[in-house]
Formats: sequence, structure tokens, C-alpha cells
Amino acid sequence: MAFFILRRVGVMALTALCLTFVVFFLTNLYPNLEKLAKTQGNARMTDAEVASWIDRNGYGGPMILRYGEWLGVVPGWLREDPVNGEWRGRCLERGQTPEEAPRYCGLLQGDLGFSTVSDDEVANIIGGRLQLTGILMFWAFAVMVPSALLVGVLAGMKEGSRMDRSLSTLAIGSTATPEYVSGVIFIVLLASSTAGLSPILSELGWIDGRTLFLGSARSAMEDGINFWNFTLPVMTIALYGMGYIARMTRASMAEVMTAQYIRTARLKGVSFRNIVLKHALRNALIAPFTVIMLQFPWLLTGVVIVETLFNYNGFGWTLVQAASNNDIELLLACSIVAVFVVLVTQLISDIGYVFLNPRIRIS
Repeated sequence: MAFFILRRVGVMALTALCLTFVVFFLTNLYPNLEKLAKTQGNARMTDAEVASWIDRNGYGGPMILRYGEWLGVVPGWLREDPVNGEWRGRCLERGQTPEEAPRYCGLLQGDLGFSTVSDDEVANIIGGRLQLTGILMFWAFAVMVPSALLVGVLAGMKEGSRMDRSLSTLAIGSTATPEYVSGVIFIVLLASSTAGLSPILSELGWIDGRTLFLGSARSAMEDGINFWNFTLPVMTIALYGMGYIARMTRASMAEVMTAQYIRTARLKGVSFRNIVLKHALRNALIAPFTVIMLQFPWLLTGVVIVETLFNYNGFGWTLVQAASNNDIELLLACSIVAVFVVLVTQLISDIGYVFLNPRIRIS
């Protein structure tokens, strides 16, 4: 097992290196740098002035060399600005002299640089946004996973039954409905003062002249999370992911229920409840476990739509803002987080699969 984990970690490191280089290459193409130069400088800059700005700010030179500087394996650039005589450098912080600045600074040293838009440390921005998205993901998982497993197990216990057909139709419908559709439907039905259920409930006196739920989750960041401002985004995320997990669980459960050892248990007179709980359930959860683990990277990047729709300033909202504002350092940091989450969850999925399936042996 130790050799298996070590080998997987090595593959993860190589994959992360390749993916980060691709992202770094795409974000540092000349059109992006030209746009950044005109945003930071003057929109009417000439080509010569753009080239000068790019060189002064460390975006010139070979791509592989700058990638090494960003990683922290190559000494960071340091040069004197010919315009105002100030020293500039990747590792040079405000108030430091060139002699005081460290030679190496980058990803491997935990330095993600500064945002070119907000002029704040990228690590501080990412940390706060990830915390907000983590809260949203936690509640979405708390609703999505138990509901999906329950629906899948109930549908797969008796394949072809009326319950199976009904729950399978529900799961397919939820999977086929994207977040930007279900989110808008929830807002219209539950968070609108002119349409949906809220006007009806208000006329009946069940609610005090307000909507049943809040259509924006911004109040969750300002006033704290509560049932009224967090239900709709959680429902939107959970509904889309629940159908896929439920379908996988149903297929796995239906296959297990036709296995030979299940038939043997039935012939021995074991109750149907014990057959499901003690014999079928564990084996039926092997395939859904992998699917559940893959929901982590999907949620991290899939919350882009939900956070934008409900105005929740989490990781997905930050990713959209970084791409819109051409914030290269922040965009690279978001990509690193996404790659890291994908690789780590895949490793956990592989290890968990080994423990759930005793037929697999790792030498």
C-alpha cells in the first residue's frame, strides 16, 4: 500500500507540473499581457510602450524561465525601473532593498504573488474565498449525498418496480437540469415578491410581506448563514449532483441484488431488510464512492454558476472575476487550487476503493 501511495503521489506531481505549465502558458500569452499592460498603464499605449511595460514588470523573457520563477526553482527577476529609478522584482516587497529580498519566491515557497487588480496578496484572497465556498460545499454535500444514496438504494432494491421507475425518472430529471435553470426556477418560485409562492403566502398571512427565501446569498457573508439566505444555493447544487450519484447507486445496487450470494441468503430465509443492510449495501457503495469523491472537484469549479447567480463571493465568483479582469496571478492561483483538489480527491478515491473492495490487493 505504501508503494502504491508513493507511486500515485509521483504521478500526481508530474500531472500537476504539466497542467500548471499549460495554464501558465495560456495565461501569459501576449494578448493577455498586452491587455494587462493597457489596464495597468494607459489604454492608448503604443506597441513599443506595451513591450517596455511587459519587460519592466517581469513578463518578458523565455516562457520556461518565467515558469521556473513562478514555481520558485529559478531566482526571481530583479531590475531597476528606468522610468523612476525604483527597483522592481518578483521577490521584492514594499520597503525592502534589493539586498534584503530573498532570491527565490514562488509556489514552492508558498508565495503566490500579488493580485494585479486589488494589489493584495493572492494567498489572502484565495484563503477567504475558499472558506466561503467550503461552507457552501459542506451543506451541499450534507444534503446531496444522503439523499442520493437513499434514492439509489430504494430504486435498486427492486429493479423494474413502480418505485424504481419513479425515482429513476426523478434522478434523470435532476441531472438533466443545469444549475442556471434550476437556480432561476427556485428564485422565481420561492424568492420573488411578484411571482411564485411568496405573493400567495403573503396574502394568506403566512409570511410578513417578504419573500419565502432570499434570492441572494450576499447576506450570508454580512449577516451570517441562516435558513433563508442559504437554502436556495444549497438546493441548486445538491439537486444537480444528486441525480448522477443516485443513478450510479441504483445501477450498482440492482447488480448486487442479482448476485449469487444474495440468492443464497434469500434461500436461507434471511429477511429482506438484513439482505439489503448487511449483504448488499456495502458492495453496492463501491462504485458510488468513486463518483462521490469526484463531486469535490466538480463542486469547486461548478459553483461558478451558483455563486454568480446568487451573488455569493466564494471561490467560483473569484475565478470569474480573475478571468474577467485578466488578473493573471489570481487566475493562476485558482487553477492551482482546482488542480490540487482534483488530484487529492482522486488519490483518496483510489485508496478508499481498495478498502471497500476486498478483492483488490495492492502489492
